[in-house]
Amino acid sequence: MLMLMPSASPAYLTWLASAWDGRGLVLILTGAGVSAESGIPTFRGEEGYWRIGSRNYFPEELATRAAFERMPDHIWGWYLYRRSVCRAAEPNTAHRAIAQLEQRLTAAGRAEQFLLVTQNVDGLHLRAGNSLERTYQIHGNIDYMRPFHDRDARIFPLPQALGETWERGQPIGAAERALLVAPSDGSPARPHVLWFDEAYDEERFRFESTLRAIERATLVIVVGTSGSTNLPTQVVTRAFRRGIPFVVINREPSPFSELAERAEHGHYIEAAAGETLPSLLDAVAAASDHERT
Repeated sequence: MLMLMPSASPAYLTWLASAWDGRGLVLILTGAGVSAESGIPTFRGEEGYWRIGSRNYFPEELATRAAFERMPDHIWGWYLYRRSVCRAAEPNTAHRAIAQLEQRLTAAGRAEQFLLVTQNVDGLHLRAGNSLERTYQIHGNIDYMRPFHDRDARIFPLPQALGETWERGQPIGAAERALLVAPSDGSPARPHVLWFDEAYDEERFRFESTLRAIERATLVIVVGTSGSTNLPTQVVTRAFRRGIPFVVINREPSPFSELAERAEHGHYIEAAAGETLPSLLDAVAAASDHERT
């Protein structure tokens, strides 16, 4: 193994130097904790409540195909408000560090060594500079829509005429309803996100591609996610079972951190992503450079 870091380095850098040899695919998995550092709430707390008529709904009740079928205008209003929050946010230190790693590896002719798998639908990774080709948005992107009938897998940007600001509780009117249609056939459109009552697929959410990637990964970095959805759980458990090095960065312990602490080549960092990712990913790039020289 490469020993690039002095003994005085933070524990995670010492761990990286002893656990990973600088070769192969680095897979980074990110969740809501990364975007929270940009001020985007998870919408599972107070911000998640949405009042329709006399009733307050939870996100798990709104983010479903069944809810959209019953009350599409209300669901669109909720998503347009969520989008306005996302568009007002800016990429943070963690987003930029991940983008810089991809850019450094690409500039060195090693783009194949990088893959980002994100649960976040806010598009901040792309705005920070990550490429669409090497960013798997496994829960979709709130800036896009697609036909509700799902016979067409294409996705389309939300019309610019909608603007980027939407007030909480603002109703959908006839003008907005006329814009929220699929350009391909004029049929009603839906947000391009994975709802709670839907399953992953390859065309829209890179399901099989993600599973293939974890089978060839040699280092997995898990940031800001606690393992509440299926595909991220498969990524981490397969890394654990394969015995490949993986590190979990999260503010609080989780099922993923427990796996990291049990693994022979795992490491848990209880910290904010922005505090640790810049130095960790800089060490990843340095190890990769060293291996190629």
